[in-house]
Amino acid sequence: MSETTSETTTATGSDTGPTYVLIHGAYQGGWIWRDVAASLRAAGHRVLAPSLDGCAERRDALRPGISTESQAEELAALLFYEDLRDVVLVGTSSGGMVVCRTAELARERIGRLVFADALALLDGESIGDIVTRRTTSVSTELSTGPSREDAAGRLFAGLDSATRDWALERYTLHPIACMQAPVRLERFWNETWTASVIWCRQSANPPVAHQRRTADRLAAKWFELDTGHYPMLSMPAELTRLITA
Repeated sequence: MSETTSETTTATGSDTGPTYVLIHGAYQGGWIWRDVAASLRAAGHRVLAPSLDGCAERRDALRPGISTESQAEELAALLFYEDLRDVVLVGTSSGGMVVCRTAELARERIGRLVFADALALLDGESIGDIVTRRTTSVSTELSTGPSREDAAGRLFAGLDSATRDWALERYTLHPIACMQAPVRLERFWNETWTASVIWCRQSANPPVAHQRRTADRLAAKWFELDTGHYPMLSMPAELTRLITA
């Protein structure tokens, strides 16, 4: 199937129907889902957009041991303690890796998966096996990410100036193990999931071949948006429609 269209953990909305849990990618936080979350809530849905451990407003908690798996364990615990079921788990960019592990850990609570221009690695793969690019990076013992100049000139280059400036004020380095370590997925790819993949045509990464692999392996619906890697910032209304499709 192909369709072409040119902040916090606070949960509000209806207690009936699915809950949307929006998972951000590298250098981001729950803030990146602001407009999509607002649209979903306005439609009466319950929405959570947590910032992952070590990211955004939680950057001061950065420490050794934060990984894709530990972030997923925290999210699976959130689903348990909030007693959420029929969850639509939405991930973008490296957040797709967290979606896969969270779904594996909380299988009985997941209704549907959405990969929005997202990575979905096989067991033992790391981001470097899929994504290759030349960047100006800043790294510490615990975190890594683009320089401010690289973020402005590459990451957020396709956004309008006001949105780009807004995002630049909020981007942060990402826990380094999440970017470098192989993922651990014992069961995910052997399970049957209801899923959709949204490929952003103007985005070089994750490569379209990788996203096609995800769609093929999951027998997922395939959608396309004619925008860059941050559809929640550039085309939030269109992305919201596809997330709920």
